[in-house]
Amino acid sequence: MELGLIVVLVAVGLLAALVLALVLRGERAAGRLDEIIAATRTAESAMRELLEARLKEVSKNVSDGLLKSADRTNESMTQIRNRLAVIDRAQKHISELSTQMVGLQDILANKQARGAFGEIQLNDLVSKVLPPSAYKFQATLSNGRRADCLLELPNPPGSIVIDAKFPLESYNALQGAKDEAHKKAAGRAFAADVIGHINDIAERYIVPGETAEQALMFLPSEAVFAELHANFRNAIEQSYAKRVWIVSPSTCMAMLHTVRAVLKDVRMREQAHVIQKEVATLGQDVGRLDSRVENLRKHFNLAEKDIGEIQTSARKITSRVDKIEQIEVEGDESADALGPPEAPAKPRLVHGGEDG
Repeated sequence: MELGLIVVLVAVGLLAALVLALVLRGERAAGRLDEIIAATRTAESAMRELLEARLKEVSKNVSDGLLKSADRTNESMTQIRNRLAVIDRAQKHISELSTQMVGLQDILANKQARGAFGEIQLNDLVSKVLPPSAYKFQATLSNGRRADCLLELPNPPGSIVIDAKFPLESYNALQGAKDEAHKKAAGRAFAADVIGHINDIAERYIVPGETAEQALMFLPSEAVFAELHANFRNAIEQSYAKRVWIVSPSTCMAMLHTVRAVLKDVRMREQAHVIQKEVATLGQDVGRLDSRVENLRKHFNLAEKDIGEIQTSARKITSRVDKIEQIEVEGDESADALGPPEAPAKPRLVHGGEDG
């Protein structure tokens, strides 16, 4: 019975130990569970903070991107508006230019207006290069013909007439010819117009004894001038034969500059005697200046000689003063060697009453 009791007690002890072990294990498990729960909560909190930070960062990046995109969009819209404004202004200028071109076509369609157009262009060129005394517009010659411009040059060559011509109709017909036949016909008409103008200028504006032996025909279009020299040699040869030189705005400008140089040279020759006189007077002035410089040099030499003589006299005076001072010093030393001078004897008085 005691053995059974012991067994029971041992069993009870083992059961108690088992229960105690289970209780201890449960407490440790509970502690680990609490630790796991706390760690989980900490990780969740850190994850939540990380997610919130990332969400804030993403939101900020999205917001900045949207702002930058909006700024770029606004800038692009501003540039587009500016370009549209430039396009609008250009379109207005094009419209105005088209209107002006239409007006210019209307002007050039009229022969009288076309002639005035050439004259105005010629006047602008001449007035910009030459002095007013070198030309006259609408000058009347002795034969009653009125020249568009008269260049007043000295003999030779004499006064030269410039007449403006603009064969635009025949030139436009030549440029608008669609086939070879029309082109040849338009070319013949264009050459005939130019040769007709050349003959008229030679007949009207080359007056013997009054004008030079040649005249100028001014074409106010570089295109017409180029077409004429490129494809119409017969008209150019006719102008050479009639001594009528054809000029365009650019060649006329070069010719006017040459005329200006000629006028300047003529004026220099006219003033040559004045220049020679002034040069002679200048030579006389230089001679007088040289003479006066020579006189001044002589005065300087005399003054230098006088200064030398004065210095010599001063040296002599200084030498004599030194000698005088030396004599005085020597006299003082001799007096000291002989002693002080004796006092003079007093005179003796004689009275007449004492002897008797």
